[in-house]
Amino acid sequence: MKIRRPRAADGARVWHLVENSGVLDRNSAYVYLLLCSHFSDTCAIAEQDDQLLGFVTGYRLPERPQTWFVWQVGVSARARGRGLGKRLLHAVLNRHDDLNTIEATVSPSNRASRALFGSIARELHAPLRESDGFESHLFPAAHEDEPALRIGPFSARPTQDRPAGVALPRRQLI
Repeated sequence: MKIRRPRAADGARVWHLVENSGVLDRNSAYVYLLLCSHFSDTCAIAEQDDQLLGFVTGYRLPERPQTWFVWQVGVSARARGRGLGKRLLHAVLNRHDDLNTIEATVSPSNRASRALFGSIARELHAPLRESDGFESHLFPAAHEDEPALRIGPFSARPTQDRPAGVALPRRQLI
């Protein structure tokens, strides 16, 4: 399996994975083209034998560029339960030493995403806080509230040389 930055040509593949997931909010194909091209540095895809197994999309918040907003994490049905979502998140984090916070909005019923972000927070030795995000009335159709999750600040991250679960020294954040 290979994890890499996406390219514009991956946008349609990501859209199809979302469409077939049955659980992720579907955005327009154009959104995925933009994420896979304009924001490829803060996104990742996993593939094996030319088959898309998973993806993470996100971007830096313009007003807080050390914060990575994770838009979506998607894993195909055949690749679930193997830690791929976590590996995709770490792939992006390991590209950027200056990131010190992760944010996302996650509905209360999305137990898999909540577990994923909780696990990442523990690995990063960082607090996980929940606050108001997007209330259901802001959506044009029926939708759950999307509370905001915030992990951080953090500094040391697991890498290929420092596996997850190993206590790491903390560097001072400025």
